[in-house]
Amino acid sequence: MATLPTYFSDYLKNIRMTDNQIQECKTGHETLRKRLAEDEDLGPIIVDTFLQGSYKRNTAIRPSGDKGKSDVDVIVVTTLDKETETPDKALERFRPFLKKWYDGKFRKQGRSWGIELSYVDLDLVVTSAPSEAAKSFYKNFASLDVMANERDDDSWKTEPLWIPDRDAGQWDKTHPIAQILKTREKNQLTKGHYINVVKAIKWWRKALHPKPKYPKSYPLEHLIWTVCPDSIDSVAKGVVSVFEHIRDDYRWCVASGQKPYLPDHGVPEHDVFARVSAEDFKGFYGLVCDAAEQARDAYDEEDKEKSAEKWRELFGEKFPAPPKKKKSDDAGIEGYTPRTAPSIIGGGRYA
Repeated sequence: MATLPTYFSDYLKNIRMTDNQIQECKTGHETLRKRLAEDEDLGPIIVDTFLQGSYKRNTAIRPSGDKGKSDVDVIVVTTLDKETETPDKALERFRPFLKKWYDGKFRKQGRSWGIELSYVDLDLVVTSAPSEAAKSFYKNFASLDVMANERDDDSWKTEPLWIPDRDAGQWDKTHPIAQILKTREKNQLTKGHYINVVKAIKWWRKALHPKPKYPKSYPLEHLIWTVCPDSIDSVAKGVVSVFEHIRDDYRWCVASGQKPYLPDHGVPEHDVFARVSAEDFKGFYGLVCDAAEQARDAYDEEDKEKSAEKWRELFGEKFPAPPKKKKSDDAGIEGYTPRTAPSIIGGGRYA
């Protein structure tokens, strides 16, 4: 079998966010957070802000297709009382601020404000901290940028935040920190391979197989987290394992016309697959079955060049092609152009 670490390293380089895109995300969210902190009207009700989403979890890939922009989610922890403040009123408190700084570039969404800049899309997510203890925790968490698993208490586990659901007309629980920590924990258990497996499969889904619409984004990532073994020792092995586990573990779901129920980290009564229909999952499952066969064939192939060709068939042109054969100087013998210095896949922020 061939794990092809150099090829996968190059593939990940081709699909991860560029340095310029990372800087654009940083500029966008830092400017927004600074303006929020300094706003005279909102300042008194803001506990602090922090990031969530794939950008924060280090599982983001570069934009594909015509979009060309990355997304960053900014959580605003407030002192708003969900018992006296309606979801719509809570969101409306931020309209004057948005009109001042982002006039013509913002829109109200079901559970947040969307801000469309020329270089990045921002999601401004308004939340309410349920208690004084929670407010204190999030103040320290955001200001000191200390991850909860590095603290000497487990206060982060007890109280989720509340998010205004304008469409439903009620406040709902959310626990973005749990998602962040579960991702970090899985990545540590897999020696840094997990986030790269997520990126590899996200690109396969987003760029090559965008239909059916769901699952995508975080629900897809959560599914990968659910089935990815801790014992994987390479990205190649992780990809094979994930595809095969989805195929084998959820065969019964498709056979019975159902879809999986995936409890959310921190708020287990929430189904991460709530927006995924049984029909969409069936279509996605069919794609996975084909991918599982392709990935296994590529992984078991002992010839490295043939293996690379098979992985490229699965992941598309972003996966590097094997070196082309060329005429050797020795008696017309054909050989392969050797690859240059090998690169190593790391488990860092944007590996």
